[in-house]
Amino acid sequence: MAAGQTISEPAGGPAAAQTERQKLRKHFGRFDILFFLLCTIVGVDTIGSISKKGAEAFTWLIVLAAVFFIPSALLTAELGAAFPEEGGPYIWTSRAFGRLAGAVNNFLYWITNPVWLGGTLAVSAVTAFTTFFNDGKDLSTPAFYVFALVFIWVGVLAAILSFDVGKWIPTIGAWSRFVLLGLFTLTVVVYAIKHGMHGFGLSDFSPTYAGFVVLVPLLMFNFVGFELPNTAGDEMTDAQKDVPYAIFRSAALAVVLYALPILGILLVLPVKAITGLGGFLDAMRQVFTVYGGQVSSDGTATLSGAGTVLGDLAAIMFILTVLSSGVTWVMGSDRALAVSGYDGAAPRFLGVISSRFGTPVRVNLLSGLVSTVVLVLAHQLTNGSAAKLFGAVLGLAVSTTLVSYLGIFPALAVLRHKAPDVPRPYKAPFPVLISVVLTALILFASVQLVAPGAGDHWFGSDFRPDGWTHAERGKYLLTEAVPLIGFMLLGVLFWALGKPTRAALPITEE
Repeated sequence: MAAGQTISEPAGGPAAAQTERQKLRKHFGRFDILFFLLCTIVGVDTIGSISKKGAEAFTWLIVLAAVFFIPSALLTAELGAAFPEEGGPYIWTSRAFGRLAGAVNNFLYWITNPVWLGGTLAVSAVTAFTTFFNDGKDLSTPAFYVFALVFIWVGVLAAILSFDVGKWIPTIGAWSRFVLLGLFTLTVVVYAIKHGMHGFGLSDFSPTYAGFVVLVPLLMFNFVGFELPNTAGDEMTDAQKDVPYAIFRSAALAVVLYALPILGILLVLPVKAITGLGGFLDAMRQVFTVYGGQVSSDGTATLSGAGTVLGDLAAIMFILTVLSSGVTWVMGSDRALAVSGYDGAAPRFLGVISSRFGTPVRVNLLSGLVSTVVLVLAHQLTNGSAAKLFGAVLGLAVSTTLVSYLGIFPALAVLRHKAPDVPRPYKAPFPVLISVVLTALILFASVQLVAPGAGDHWFGSDFRPDGWTHAERGKYLLTEAVPLIGFMLLGVLFWALGKPTRAALPITEE
């Protein structure tokens, strides 16, 4: 690379990229990035799934924070400051490994989020509503669809609006997290003083290999996302200074915001009573009885008086929290897909930035349609079972998300070699080691998601998901592997459809 040339403006870059980038507007400041990251990383929809594994979950959370979360923050701080242009992870992957790799990786990165929004997040919001506002009774099918579709399309509308308007959803979502998790943690202390705690000894925190296999993919799913603000890199006011600032502060806050509620749930509920979908909501309902209400002998919590008021407030905060999680990821991943569209790694039709809003409206609408289809199909295939719908979509979202990082994490070491002259306001220590360790962890987790227990007792009782038998391991393998392979092939198709854009390059960069 010649002196003075940066990889953010590669030789032969498509003219389409310059045309579309001129429509972007700079109004994404330091605290906007911080709040955006908190909504990206701190989700509440998986807290129950993690907590149901018992005290060991807390141990693995701390271990993964040290060996995965912090290194990924260091990696993203360097890449985000050195290569700050729009598209973030797509740019890093495609410039490190070529547009074909970038196209496949970016399709996986994008498709996860409308699937997640229409499945896991929508059903979590519905469950919060029924738990606190409908006496725990399921909504009728029409009411379910009305609530879930409003949830999805409010999120899509927020993504369509220009960042100076749409960014208020992440800001509100960040404060909702502070209020919700702070109130819950404080109430757990009050509840413990009044009623005592569910005891567990130090031995319960002992890590096991089975716990590692089951928990690590979920924890990684929660711990990724530092790169997401960089999908709006050209909309940042000062990316080179603000990205490292926001990453390191959000990392510290995220560990605390995950650790406290998980520990609180374990202190309040017996492990056997914790469910993936309702674990956090059940714990909220139980602890708020200290303000008014009671817990019956069978563990059913009933709120009254101030308990009802605070419980309803917490439910609203929960719904705002899951909505803001979906909005931030859709905002970011949609931008990355649009960038690949005008960079020659996806159909040019998708690579259009709205002159009116400065956002990728076409991709936003596509995400909304995908979310709607996922919601309807998943609801029909699970016969309306919220728990089954939650579990099925969460598994697919986790596996697809993690596989996309197999292109992002190695890019640190590769770009250090390919683009040594690019100014780096922040440089991560031991770049090769960080890339190798993070990539190895992601690869291990991805294999275990597709074939739980592989290398030990594939689909043994300690590893297989709830509701599956050993005889069904082949069927489970197909349910996980086929969508992944299908998504990868669609990524290749998107790259092929981007050929006309690449053909316009003075120097072909395939």
